[in-house]
Amino acid sequence: MRVAFLGLGVMGYPMAGHLKQAGLDVVVYNRTASKAEQWVGQYGGRSAATPAEAADGAELVFACVGNDADVRQVTVGAEGAFHAMASGSLFIDHTTASAQLARELADEAQQRQIGFMDAPVSGGQAGAENGVLTIMCGGEDQHFQRARPVLEHYARATQLLGPVGSGQLAKMVNQICIAGVVQGLSEAVLFAEQAGLDGKQLFPLLAQGAAGSWQMENRHSTMIDGEYDFGFAVDWMRKDLGIVLDEARASGVNLPLTALVDQFYSEVQQMGGNRWDTSSLLARLQKFRRVD
Repeated sequence: MRVAFLGLGVMGYPMAGHLKQAGLDVVVYNRTASKAEQWVGQYGGRSAATPAEAADGAELVFACVGNDADVRQVTVGAEGAFHAMASGSLFIDHTTASAQLARELADEAQQRQIGFMDAPVSGGQAGAENGVLTIMCGGEDQHFQRARPVLEHYARATQLLGPVGSGQLAKMVNQICIAGVVQGLSEAVLFAEQAGLDGKQLFPLLAQGAAGSWQMENRHSTMIDGEYDFGFAVDWMRKDLGIVLDEARASGVNLPLTALVDQFYSEVQQMGGNRWDTSSLLARLQKFRRVD
């Protein structure tokens, strides 16, 4: 099967690699061409100079880029993939973007007789590298069934959740959950530290009980050591929470905790933590640890 993959960031690079290792004919595009050349050197396949060139002749076209503007650029921009995709081909967007954009692109794709599915992912860089992502899909069942065997090359779980836009809405729910959990874990680590408890002994124990979470299991140790130069960047989390809060306002839904944690992340940015992992909420608490 001939496929194209647009966007070779920390997520897209290994995801496209899994497709090549599974035996698919993969053409990649990346805005920084040297990254595409690096990928070809590591995995084989081919690189293209534009999204349209990469998509030409592909049955499935995948994208994992930064934000709504980036998605528009690689789809309907001057050299976007939609201009070259054949009738009956399918575009699958792994970017965390707005549900409204997904619906707009699905309408545009339908006019061009191509399919569209929004399919944001969860699991972070480690999940992408290990091929164990969770993929939340929105679109038609026929498109999902067609894409599912390919998605499973880098997914542990994948589910169709409704019409186009449903995947993005599900990803918003995911980010709401993560924001609350990370803030709670940050407060717990700080409290344990102040109480004189050995966090590296305590949190593996708590992770086996009702307080356990992916964040606790995978982040408690690095948080205690003050290590944040990896993982899902604060800048990207703020982008995602902005999408969540915009959707919530449009829907008339009040999300007080999510809005508060978004503000906390803005303070982490002011501390210079734009590229720190989201678990760096602890660094903010440690800076303002005293209660007057």
